[in-house]
Amino acid sequence: MDLFDLSGRLALVTGAGRGLGRAAALGLASAGADVALAARSTAELEAVAREVRGLGRQASTHLVDVRSTERIAAMVAEVHTQHGRIDILVNNAGTKAPKMVAEVTEGDWDLVLDTNLKGAFFCAQAVGRSMVERGSGKIINVASTFSIRAAPGRATYAASKGGLLQLTRVMAAEWAPRGVNVNAIGPTAARTVMNEPVFAVEGYEERMRASIPAGRLCEPEDIVGSVVFLASRASDLVHGHLLLIDGGRTIL
Repeated sequence: MDLFDLSGRLALVTGAGRGLGRAAALGLASAGADVALAARSTAELEAVAREVRGLGRQASTHLVDVRSTERIAAMVAEVHTQHGRIDILVNNAGTKAPKMVAEVTEGDWDLVLDTNLKGAFFCAQAVGRSMVERGSGKIINVASTFSIRAAPGRATYAASKGGLLQLTRVMAAEWAPRGVNVNAIGPTAARTVMNEPVFAVEGYEERMRASIPAGRLCEPEDIVGSVVFLASRASDLVHGHLLLIDGGRTIL
């Protein structure tokens, strides 16, 4: 099982204060990685940092709004200063603004695309440059089942996640020859704070469960195995792949 051992590695996780980001950070720490935690909330980051340290790993916290390229650059520089390098990037920071197409405003579009697509791209660019120079690194973009399927009310989110999948493929094509793996995971709807309004809609959970062959929804911990795999030596020949974590939903 040494293939999955992340001892001596440094992972940067964006959107690490809760939900999928927290689960990814704790999963990577459990596999042996030290973790740099980035998000917009100091309190949430410090809570996760304590959990990481409780697993015997080092943790640092970094404030960032990924909609700003200047703040991304400052955050990545800070992580490099504190840790020396970044071996793994989990591009998880994200948001959504569910609205029907006719109701989407320019503000909705900019919020979702700037966070989910622009932010992910420039985080990967900032971290990837040093990985390419070093000749090694793992980048994991948190995409979605909406990268490849559609639903009413998901215009901005699906556009951002579909774009992220294509960026993943282009980055992989450019950086695979330089020793850097770029892949994505695609969870189905997960029980997170961001998704609480959706799950609160009457009948939503029942309809979702019925649409998933595995018969259950995604919990944040369900992504951990996929993240550790894509961060580890076990995935050294995996490039440009979308690993779906959806209970079989997209096969129907």
